[in-house]
Amino acid sequence: MADEYVPLTTPPQAHDEPALWFAFQGSQIAVLNDADQPAVPCCLHLREHGLDPRRSLYLGLYGSRHCYAAEIPESQALPAGWTLLGLRDLFGLVETTLAALSGRAYQIIDWDRNHQYCSRCGTPMQPRQNEHARLCPACKFTSYPPVSPAIMILVTRGRDILLARKPIWPAGRFSAIAGFVEPGETLEETVVRETREEVGVEVRNIRYFGSQPWPFPHSLMIAFTAEYAGGEIRPDGEEIEEAQWFDATRLPNLPAKISISRRLIDTVAARLAAGEPASR
Repeated sequence: MADEYVPLTTPPQAHDEPALWFAFQGSQIAVLNDADQPAVPCCLHLREHGLDPRRSLYLGLYGSRHCYAAEIPESQALPAGWTLLGLRDLFGLVETTLAALSGRAYQIIDWDRNHQYCSRCGTPMQPRQNEHARLCPACKFTSYPPVSPAIMILVTRGRDILLARKPIWPAGRFSAIAGFVEPGETLEETVVRETREEVGVEVRNIRYFGSQPWPFPHSLMIAFTAEYAGGEIRPDGEEIEEAQWFDATRLPNLPAKISISRRLIDTVAARLAAGEPASR
């Protein structure tokens, strides 16, 4: 069983045990090439490898290891045996909890980098104790790491599943409909609006499926199923280039398995193919 991650904000008083370091240059994570497999560095401090991080933040415990997020200046060369990977690439190469922790580390270090000064009065911000937050000593404005909620919706019609394709995706790849929640909306209202806007379809019987943090850049994906309630498919031509119904046993090219969209599609398709309802 994978190690459990326990989020914490107060680092240990003694730095006498090797820790996991999620170190980033820009949006890429620095990893060790370990037998052709990427490995998150485990050391007392990155200075052991000749790296001098611009900032670092404590994340908590992964199993028995303390964890830190760090920013390495982009001008600093990596040591021999190290490489940079995009988070999407890393997600397919390490176990799920470690991949999710890498995404959390990036979101926190990116927020810290972008909130050194108060957005209201320009005063340098100070870190708060016991939570990931920065406080302005002048106007008392507090900044927290942002989370942008976005819905994902898989619409069913009997054995059919409604899938859509964005113009920027590779030819033939389809996925569930998705969109960001607007201010003042419930998640269910977002499901109805996004489905109507992007493909011209009405839905009913909305049911929660699951959620997944998605650090691109700081989203929380909340997935739902829904039943078709009417309307002809009309892709909006901007967000969605093509949309169509697919039989649950004859699906097109789908997103990678690291995403909740793939888990949503695979789970619902398997249920429909077995003659079961899409949601339970």
